[in-house]
Amino acid sequence: MAEEKEKKKGFFARLREGLSRTRDGVISGMDRLFSGSAQIDEDFYEELEEIMITGDIGVSATDEILTKLKKQVREQHLKDPAQCRELLIQNIREQMHVGEDAYDFEKGPSVVLIIGVNGVGKTTSVAKLASIYKADGRKVLIAAADTFRAAAKDQLEVWCGRAGVDMISGAEGADPGSVVYDAVTAAKARHTDVLLIDTAGRLHNKKI
Repeated sequence: MAEEKEKKKGFFARLREGLSRTRDGVISGMDRLFSGSAQIDEDFYEELEEIMITGDIGVSATDEILTKLKKQVREQHLKDPAQCRELLIQNIREQMHVGEDAYDFEKGPSVVLIIGVNGVGKTTSVAKLASIYKADGRKVLIAAADTFRAAAKDQLEVWCGRAGVDMISGAEGADPGSVVYDAVTAAKARHTDVLLIDTAGRLHNKKI
């Protein structure tokens, strides 16, 4: 029991540490940019874009946020970078807002894509979600779309065996998109309630 508690503690500690690194990196980068830039110009926007993308905000989301920010800066005739800080924060909040019906997917057949930076416990989280949904009486299927990490597929196989759920996978190094396609096809054919997709840490900000 003590060993099991230690493993659980280690997992959540790594999760918090990974998320904290991402958060602190974005915050410190923006603090440095807003306090160190003399004017709002293309160099300012380029550095802000780099901070956001490397902070795993995502390419599309970053583009939408910055496009709106540039428009606001022009309309309000802002010159000082510090003046657009609150605008940026508000734009990020609006981009992250998902609405009250965001989790209505749980009422019908659903696809859940698990994303995040490397090492924060995505694969383990997939397994835990599978167990929760299975215990709730739902039919679950897992897609092992992290084809870049050799141990990911083996790790999921063990968890699937424990949870009593099926898994769709491909060869190591295979196109993760093809694994997801096969998994969606299988989920439809098997009348699956929830399809959980494990991904590699770098896939959520790239086109797959």
